[in-house]
Formats: sequence, C-alpha cells, structure tokens
Amino acid sequence: MLKKQLRQEILSLLKSQDPIQKAQADQRLLEQLCQSEFYKNAQTIATFLSFPFEYDTSLLINQMQKDKKKILIPKTYPKGKMDFVVYEPNQLVETHFGLREIPNGKPVDKSAIDLIHVPGLVFNEDGFRIGFGGGYYDRYLADYQGMTVSLIYPFQICNFEEKEYDVAVREVMRDETDF
Repeated sequence: MLKKQLRQEILSLLKSQDPIQKAQADQRLLEQLCQSEFYKNAQTIATFLSFPFEYDTSLLINQMQKDKKKILIPKTYPKGKMDFVVYEPNQLVETHFGLREIPNGKPVDKSAIDLIHVPGLVFNEDGFRIGFGGGYYDRYLADYQGMTVSLIYPFQICNFEEKEYDVAVREVMRDETDF
C-alpha cells in the first residue's frame, strides 16, 4: 500500500475513534510513558501540540509541568526546517497549517533535549513512521542522538517499506487494551 493510502486510511480510523475509549487509551499511554526510565531521567522533553484525533499531548504537558520538566514544542520554517522552542502557552499563535506555535521562540540546541515525543500516523514494527508528509521530523532527527518515543494506538501499526531518509523512533509505546 502506498504511503498516501496508508496515511488516509489511518487518519480516518484516528478521526472515528470513540472519544471515551480514546481518552482512556491516552491516559494508559501516559502512565506507560511516565513509568519508563527514559522519561524519569529526562529533564528537557520535546512534544507537540496535538490535533484532537491524535494522542492528547495536553495530558503529557500537564504531567511534565507537575514533574518540573522543561517542555519544548516545534517551530516550523519554510523548506521543511524545524526547531524546538520553550513551551509558553500564552505566546501561541495558529499557523496556516492549523498548528499552534510560538512565533518568536528561541531554538533550543538539540544536544540539550533528552527526549523527543514524536508524532506520526502509521508505524512499522521497526519504529519507522509515516507522518503528515512534510518530512520535518525525519530531517530534524537525522542527527539527533537522544531518546525518541511515540505513543500510539494498535491500529497505527502497519507493514510498509521505509525509505533511506526515514528515521526510526527508538521506542514506540502502544495501548494494548482491546477497544
């Protein structure tokens, strides 16, 4: 199956989830992540501001605030470039892609980031992912040495051939509860 078809199929499944079951799965995924050593040891964590159909990152952000972690979110630029900046909720503006970003955030050096929570639509068993098609994360992660994790639902795992420029996520945590 082509990336475009997989993207559309999984996006449709994500958008059709039962909201109560999704909220329960999101909570279980958060608990799974928080029990990991790499989360416990991380001081600076990058995540993203999720769309309603994705894993609810507001849960993770709230937990990171309680745990006194430094929170970073993406800032995108033309030609597929991306950095992470300090999360300041009162500074957020919506981009033309519908993303919420901090327009004047100062990029944090990637060597200072302990853990990156990576979004994606489809994942294979080796941790390679299909995102929304911009290539931002693959470019950013190409020389990133720290830990990466994704939190997904079981139906997001599919077999596909990764490309040479794709970068695998080191840990893919999935909610194994039957819906």
